[in-house]
Amino acid sequence: MRYFMYLEFDGTAYSGWQIQPHSPSVQQCLEQSLSLFLREDVSVTGAGRTDAGVHAALMVAHFDLETPRDCGWMKNKLNGILPPDIAVHRIVPVKSDAHARFDAVSRTYKYYVSLEKSAFHRMDSWYLVNEPDFELMNTAAAMLLETTDFTSFSKLHTDTKTNNCKVTKAVWERLDDGRWVFTITADRFLRNMVRAIVGTLMEVGRHRMDIDGFKAVISSLDRCAAGDSAPAHGLFLYDIEYPDNLFL
Repeated sequence: MRYFMYLEFDGTAYSGWQIQPHSPSVQQCLEQSLSLFLREDVSVTGAGRTDAGVHAALMVAHFDLETPRDCGWMKNKLNGILPPDIAVHRIVPVKSDAHARFDAVSRTYKYYVSLEKSAFHRMDSWYLVNEPDFELMNTAAAMLLETTDFTSFSKLHTDTKTNNCKVTKAVWERLDDGRWVFTITADRFLRNMVRAIVGTLMEVGRHRMDIDGFKAVISSLDRCAAGDSAPAHGLFLYDIEYPDNLFL
C-alpha cells in the first residue's frame, strides 16, 4: 500500500531534505522514525529536494508498506517520535503508482525578507538593512512568466535533462507584519532556482541592475551572469498540487 505524507519542517538543523553521508537530513529522520514503530524498513521519497537551511510549510512524500495501516494512528505515532522541528499533518492512501515528485503538477515557494531586525524572524526571513525597490523588482519578476529556459538561475552541473520551467506566478507582496514575501509558482523548479532568482531580483531592487540587465541575465543562459543566491533561511516550500485521481 502506498501513502502520501504531508508534513512541515524547520530546516535550520538539517543538511536539506536528501540523505547525506555525514550530516542529518529530513528524509533520514523520517525513514528512521517510520521504521522504528512500524518494525520494517521504510523508504521515503519526497516531492523535491530542499537545500540546507531551507524550510517547508508543506512537503509531500510517499512511502510503501506491505500491510495497510491506519493513517491517523501512523500520524500520531510519527509525531510522538519525530523531533519538534518536523511535524506530520496527515497521511493518506494513494494509488500504487502515485509518485510524490513526478506527479506534482505545481509547486509554490515563498521567500521572506524583513526590513526590521527581529529576534523571532532571524531564522525564517532575510533581514535587509536598506529597503529595496519592490515595485521595480515586481516589474522584473513579471518577465519570469514569459521565460522558458531558466539555466541562468540553476545550480551548475546538475543531472536534469532540461532547464525548462513554466512559471505561473512571481510577485512580491507586503505582509501585515511589515515583512515582504516573494511568491513563485511553477510546474517544476531547478536546484537553487528560487534563491538565485531572489538574489538577482535584489540586484534590481538595489539599482545595481536595470530591467534590461535582468532580461539579459535570463537570455544569457549563464548562471555566472545572475546575482548571488539569497540566504537559505528565508525560503519555504509552501504548497504542492496533485491530480485528484491519485487519491483513494
